[in-house]
Amino acid sequence: MTRISRTFAGLTLSAALGSLACGTTLAPKELMDARDAYDRAAKGPAAKLTPAQLDTAKQALDQAETSFKDDGDEEVTKTLAYIAMRKAQVAAAQGEVAAAAQRRDQAARDLQAAQLAEGDKAKKSLAKTKAELEEEKRKLDAERKQAEADRKLTAAELAKKDQEVKKTQKQLEEEQKKRAETEKRLSAAMASLAEVAKIKEEKRGVVITISGEVLFASGKYELLPIAKSKLDDVAKALKEQGFKAILVEGHTDSRGTAKKNEELSFQRADAVRAYLVSQGIPSDKIKATGIGPSRPIATNDTAEGRANNRRVELIVTPE
Repeated sequence: MTRISRTFAGLTLSAALGSLACGTTLAPKELMDARDAYDRAAKGPAAKLTPAQLDTAKQALDQAETSFKDDGDEEVTKTLAYIAMRKAQVAAAQGEVAAAAQRRDQAARDLQAAQLAEGDKAKKSLAKTKAELEEEKRKLDAERKQAEADRKLTAAELAKKDQEVKKTQKQLEEEQKKRAETEKRLSAAMASLAEVAKIKEEKRGVVITISGEVLFASGKYELLPIAKSKLDDVAKALKEQGFKAILVEGHTDSRGTAKKNEELSFQRADAVRAYLVSQGIPSDKIKATGIGPSRPIATNDTAEGRANNRRVELIVTPE
């Protein structure tokens, strides 16, 4: 349902001037990288030895997935995905450290067993085991240092990314507030406009019909003071919502000659066009034409019918 339908039961201007379209969105590269990082961590020693850290990475990945599925802001999704990737990498590194510690402990147990053995074979085995233990210790120390460096780097990066997420969320909240304020102003302008104009959606565009009695004195094309006030509402609504083009059509009843009615209808349409331009409507987006009596919407045999036929129509083409 268009915004015009929601605000005026099918006859508002706002929704008819634009519509949203959505389609299938591919996951950003950052989210794909986060998924791969988590899969690698889950298949390594972290799943058994450091499950808490792996669960933290999974929660971060789920948060990024939720942001992506809910069609959230793409930058927020990318940031959350990056955070999830880093947490998965840290979990994997901590799992490797824990595995190395296990190997060290096993080597120590082997060494103790070897010390109880007798003979040259036991001594040789002991020397080999001791060398292996020293190598494992060296590797473990190196891995611990690297893990600590990664942890510090990740903490700094996460803090920075957290600030970026908060900044983006704040910007989104401000934009939502601005949109709400714009909608409020537009609704107020349309409510005022609906008091003097009929609004309907047709194939040719959104048609705003204003009675000639409101705009002009009989046989004249100079705008009445009240007409300018009403056209101010039209200009305000159009500028709030946006549009592609506007055609102003002047219409008359059948009294008088066809030539004179066509001239008068054009003069009236052009007077409306000129006033809207003076109120900020771009001149290259609005044109005027005189239709005369050739398109009546009521009979010309009665005073009421003729009054309905004397009108100005604005045909608005949405963006």
